Amino acid sequence: MEALKIIWQIAYREMLILWKNPIYGFCMVVFPVAVILFFTTLMDEGVPTELPVGVVDADNTSTSRSLVRRLDAFQSSRVVAHFPTAAEARHAMQRNEIYAFLYIPKGTTEKLMASRRPKISYYYSMASVTSGALTMKDLKVISTLGSAAVGQAMLRARGATDAQIQAFLQPIAIDLHQIANPWSNYNAYLSTVFVPGILMLFIFLLSAYSIGTELKFERSKEWIGMANGKMLLAMLGKFLPQTLIWLAIFFGYEYYIYGVLHFPHEGGAWQIIFLGLIGVLSSQGFGIFAFGLMPSLRMSMSVCSLWAVLSLSMAGSAFPIMGMDSPLQSLSWLFPLRHYYMVYQIAVFNGYPMLEAWFHLVALVCFALLPWLVIGKIKNAMLNYVYIP
Repeated sequence: MEALKIIWQIAYREMLILWKNPIYGFCMVVFPVAVILFFTTLMDEGVPTELPVGVVDADNTSTSRSLVRRLDAFQSSRVVAHFPTAAEARHAMQRNEIYAFLYIPKGTTEKLMASRRPKISYYYSMASVTSGALTMKDLKVISTLGSAAVGQAMLRARGATDAQIQAFLQPIAIDLHQIANPWSNYNAYLSTVFVPGILMLFIFLLSAYSIGTELKFERSKEWIGMANGKMLLAMLGKFLPQTLIWLAIFFGYEYYIYGVLHFPHEGGAWQIIFLGLIGVLSSQGFGIFAFGLMPSLRMSMSVCSLWAVLSLSMAGSAFPIMGMDSPLQSLSWLFPLRHYYMVYQIAVFNGYPMLEAWFHLVALVCFALLPWLVIGKIKNAMLNYVYIP
């Protein structure tokens, strides 16, 4: 009972600190909620639509105009400009006015009808990977449709049936099945890793900040004294209010994306809740460990910022880990977000049992237990160190 009383007294003290310091309110509530709403509404349509493209139609025939109309009818692309030359279209693309353009040279239709294999060209910018890939796909389809339309007309003129025409133009039919995310929803794909990554950034920073400010504002000895020198009770009492707030934010985010936005999730509710819990505890553990490793407010927060930003690249969502160099593959195991993302993929997204992700769960538990390695060093810093700006 005495231990619980000490934890409650320190937790009450911490709640007063959280209430009086507006930094905590902004970084624990305002900014996280803003990040959640920003990312989920930024891509609320799922897939980018009506990306601006241009056309250089030097042929200007009914066939070429038909190709342009078909390109404009695609969901991902919208023809916003016609250019007289390819050079002007390229300059517009360099000015970021369009993402791609289709070039139809003069005599294309004539060569098509004479079966002389004309060449049409399409150019796209990969400065933005998503827009470049989507416009490239539409332009490639249009190029294929142009030759298919002419071939269909020629075969029909020779008396071929629709079945014969279909077999000639498309000898192999593709039966496409996109597992788990059949809509190709970028919101469900990106928000489920970017938002937790940014939330982990805030948790990293505030965990180190809350300990460092005890030293900065000369409250550290009072804090340790309230726990009668027992560092474990001091840490439990200090981080209990923060943990509850972060859990509320994380669980609210999970309810919003799965319950309101209906992101795909094959896993059950308990898997989602457990992932949020272990994600918060592992992030706090890393933040505390960073301060214990370097008992300096400035240095520990710098390490936390660097680690959190790198984790967005090392999680494996934007670029697969297996495609990275061997040293980077090994380094990826040192980021909590990587293990969070793998557990999400295995258990929540694909619905496999948690046991299938046991190694990543063990890694997250290890991150949560990291403060045990430096708890003595933190106590020494609180009692003996002098804050240096």
